[in-house]
Amino acid sequence: MISKQLRKKRIALPLILTGTLLLSACAANSQPMDHQGHDMANMSQAPQQATEPKTMSAAIDSAMEVLTGNTFTLTAKESMLHLDDNTMKTAWTYNGTVPGPQLRVKQGETVKILLQNQLPEPVTIHWHGLPVPNNMDGIPGVTQNAVKPGESFTYQFKVDVPGTYWYHSHQNGVVQVDKGLYGSLVVEPKEQQSVDKDFTLVVDEWLKDDSMAGMSHGGGHAGMSMSTTTSDHSSMMYSNSSEMPMSDAEMMPLMYTIFSANGKTGSAITPLMIKQGEKVRIRLINAGFLSHRLYLQGHEYKIVSTDGQPINNPPLVSGQLLNIAPGERYDIEFVANNPGSWLLEERSSNPGATSLTVPILYEGYEATKPKAEKGDLPLIDMTKYGEAAKSDFSLDDSYDIEYTMDLNTEMKSGEMTFTINGKTYPDTPPLQVKKGDLVKVKLVNKSPKDLHPMHLHGHFFQVLSKNGQPVSGSPLVKDTLNLLPGEEFVVAFIADNPGEWMFHCHDLGHAAQGMMSEVKYEGFQRDFVVDPTVNNKPE
Repeated sequence: MISKQLRKKRIALPLILTGTLLLSACAANSQPMDHQGHDMANMSQAPQQATEPKTMSAAIDSAMEVLTGNTFTLTAKESMLHLDDNTMKTAWTYNGTVPGPQLRVKQGETVKILLQNQLPEPVTIHWHGLPVPNNMDGIPGVTQNAVKPGESFTYQFKVDVPGTYWYHSHQNGVVQVDKGLYGSLVVEPKEQQSVDKDFTLVVDEWLKDDSMAGMSHGGGHAGMSMSTTTSDHSSMMYSNSSEMPMSDAEMMPLMYTIFSANGKTGSAITPLMIKQGEKVRIRLINAGFLSHRLYLQGHEYKIVSTDGQPINNPPLVSGQLLNIAPGERYDIEFVANNPGSWLLEERSSNPGATSLTVPILYEGYEATKPKAEKGDLPLIDMTKYGEAAKSDFSLDDSYDIEYTMDLNTEMKSGEMTFTINGKTYPDTPPLQVKKGDLVKVKLVNKSPKDLHPMHLHGHFFQVLSKNGQPVSGSPLVKDTLNLLPGEEFVVAFIADNPGEWMFHCHDLGHAAQGMMSEVKYEGFQRDFVVDPTVNNKPE
């Protein structure tokens, strides 16, 4: 089912090119009240946010607010975002910033997060990549009712798996995440890893509109007034080489031309300050629609984890690009052994690439513009990276369930849709499992041009093969896996977390236009009743 908001996305490019954009959405000032959600949400003992950001150790060095402890408050509200001195956006935020505050917690702790909604629409929080009980997963109409304007909801769960995660709204996510409703979450291991500096960079993209200051992020999806009809612009929506409309892969980089790191772009991005001899970790999180090809100047580095899960014996990398797709996370580490002024930069053909330049500045050195480096560089193939080791699954194992997900881009009733096995959500057949089942899934991208970063909620899966070739590097354990057109991956997981779990593309435009499915456990019963007045939108 395609909403008006989603149809707007498909005609957004010509509207931007002709300057027919209109700002919409306003802040809600209502006070939060109790939300009738799960029984465990006790508002009389609401957690309090720390009044001042605190750090868990001297190693943490972040331009964003960092909150520690085990009780937090996240307030969804509208705020102004200054991407740089000349670019201001009306954003939807958690606690008034984009990204929202980093929640930094210890492995083994039970955390409570109070969500207060001061926005004009219902919202939720999904804990991307973090295994939580099903009723805490934040999926409107599936695991809970979205939190209405002026109401509250408490999330409570134990954090057992250390790593780098993030959180974002899953209510109408193609609009709300696009407007800025996201933040980072780090679960620190019981045994601390030794680094001297620990940075987090959340990358994203924003629309550029030189004719209107303060346009809300997400103008390509929301807040747009069409002064002309779709047919007036239909010729602009088609590529020169085919009769198919422009793919997202072609259109989105032309729409989203301001790239950001931690809510800043270009020269406004806060430098990462380091000292010679320090061991530095950078946690990379992609909260946007586009993939980003990142290059670290002046240093060799190791990719120590992907989606929060460790890489076995990672080798040093130089002269290659690290591609981070929507929803993915990568932690990299390097030794500061080359004093000077450097960049962590995007190197792609996207128009916004030059605005994603993160300065890395040694103490005692002046910031200078590093010399631009030219030439094509190869991408790191994570299926061949690191050292092989004993793992939980193999291609030769016996599986209780084997399932194929064919991913495609199709035109249906004049609308561009993104399908799984020829169906769009909610008509996609769910993957039915029993607790304890060993599950093998073949993912095949049949879209001619579109990329599909597939994300499984509530579980990690192990990547077993790519295009028929077994993984030869480190065991590759992820929750989000990017498929280029024509690619085929085989993954496996154990059904060890009962519930109803989304399995969808994390290009949220694709998810909203159909590319969503579910993993459903036999005998599982929801602990809430769907409220028809909420207008739950799980996409």
